Amino acid sequence: MRWEDFRRSENIEDRRGSDYAEGGSGSGFGMGGGGLGLGTMVVLGIIAYALGINPAVLIGGAEMLNKMGGGQVAQQRQDRPTRQAPTGAPADRQGQFIAAVLAENEDVWSHVLPDQKGVRFTPPRLVLFNGVTGSACGRAQSAMGPFYCPVDRKIYLDTSFFKDMDRRFGGGGDFAYAYVISHEMGHHIQNELGLLPKVQRAQQMASSRAEANNISVRAELMADCLAGVWAANANKNWRILEPGDVEKAIRTAQAIGDDRLQRSAQGYAVPDSFTHGSSAQRAEWLQKGLQSGRIDSCNTFSSQR
Repeated sequence: MRWEDFRRSENIEDRRGSDYAEGGSGSGFGMGGGGLGLGTMVVLGIIAYALGINPAVLIGGAEMLNKMGGGQVAQQRQDRPTRQAPTGAPADRQGQFIAAVLAENEDVWSHVLPDQKGVRFTPPRLVLFNGVTGSACGRAQSAMGPFYCPVDRKIYLDTSFFKDMDRRFGGGGDFAYAYVISHEMGHHIQNELGLLPKVQRAQQMASSRAEANNISVRAELMADCLAGVWAANANKNWRILEPGDVEKAIRTAQAIGDDRLQRSAQGYAVPDSFTHGSSAQRAEWLQKGLQSGRIDSCNTFSSQR
């Protein structure tokens, strides 16, 4: 993926310095190695009740690392006043890359969303952080992986996740990293289309936890497909793909499938507990978006798979 000549997005909030660790907001509750803590779940429940959206359901990479046994209990601490985190494209190379990928997403969706769905695209802000920070969906931690919070309409990313991709998920490379960012942008597109409240209502009406999980899987697979739609249109307009890029992204999608993560963590997979989709499903829906370049090809909710 050639990104050095891309423009850089200014819709970035850089909290990676220690002075910005808390971000001036957050629930004040930590995250346990086994998943969301009780306090965080209570806060998320209040947010969901007030706004009609359940942030806990649609936070892209949430608990991805916990499934691999990587979650760690964060030290409880009181939020403290902090200086305003800098905004705009960061100066370091990794920050520049992320700003370039975000800009490419903005450029694609500002045309594709109105052209294909008649919906005006409003770009989200991407928050970079180290370790822990606050969000409108509760405290964000590196162990959660990247996620999208529909309440404040921001994407949260601890860039150490890219190192985990290299070391633990068998993935890596610029386009694989771009796929991760674009997956979270896919959740924002779902929000722009008004799908997230519908998903929340469907989950509330679900007759079982397995059915609710299946709804979550479909939302996640759609975000994978939308990441493919972005890549297809970006490549059509700017030739961003190089040989091997697609293969790397597919390997990454396969590596973070629920079945593979569960087998690595506990030796077996429990399909009814999947929340993001199997390796085969994630790769399949990413490829559908890549092949079509159209939002309508990503209707996972009408699919029987």
